[in-house]
Amino acid sequence: MKVFGYPEFDENGEKLLTTYEGEYSAMNMDIRVYRMCTNTIRNFNKATEETAILLLKGTVTLAWPGGKETVSRKDVFTEGPYALHVAKGTPVEVAAKTESEILVQSTHNDGDFAAKLYTPADAPWVYSSVGLFGNTAKRRVNTIFDYTNAPYSNMVLGEVLNDRGNWSGYLPHRHPQPECYYFLFDRPEGFGASFIGDQVFKSTDGSFSAITPMETHPQSCAPGFQMYTCWMIRHNDGDPWVATRNDDERYVWMYDAKFDD
Repeated sequence: MKVFGYPEFDENGEKLLTTYEGEYSAMNMDIRVYRMCTNTIRNFNKATEETAILLLKGTVTLAWPGGKETVSRKDVFTEGPYALHVAKGTPVEVAAKTESEILVQSTHNDGDFAAKLYTPADAPWVYSSVGLFGNTAKRRVNTIFDYTNAPYSNMVLGEVLNDRGNWSGYLPHRHPQPECYYFLFDRPEGFGASFIGDQVFKSTDGSFSAITPMETHPQSCAPGFQMYTCWMIRHNDGDPWVATRNDDERYVWMYDAKFDD
């Protein structure tokens, strides 16, 4: 089972991350990124899957039964998220008003629920890990939806912004639910390191990790660059992710250690 990928956009502007079959099937999610030209339209209507459509950049008009909204985001580094979350069988039209990119996360869900458009006010950036480990793990996190505010969903969707040269997801930790990260950098040559169990991969702009259950998964960002991570978790049936975090026991001593600045 592969755990890291470097996909490219195809001639139709689609970048495939994970599907229910193949190399990344352990994620149990279908995740794709779409690059849309001005005045183009994409339609989504998945008969058996709930779907979240996250705006990464640009201006789009989202239309769904009972709702229509035009939303804009300069980029993921300076502005907060807009994400439309719909149940199975819900048609959604995405009309690009400018050059835009969207991330589309889906998974199977037999339940029905009302569509919701999440805005930056619903998912504010919050600093976490401030002061820990010599302040080298400080990061900004937002949670768009999880079991707390969307218990009817089988997914979790959120974002992380790494401070330059800092770590994220530290200490090394694990949980029984699969998780996928999609990485973007504020400069095209930006890079970081992604640790999945005992394997290490170079994180680059547009790459992704597919973290299998109970594998540790900290990351780091190279100095000089800001790293964005869209984090997506699939709840296990009967075992949802509820901020579940099991630190690697070998490193918990660091919580009480004193570090020189």
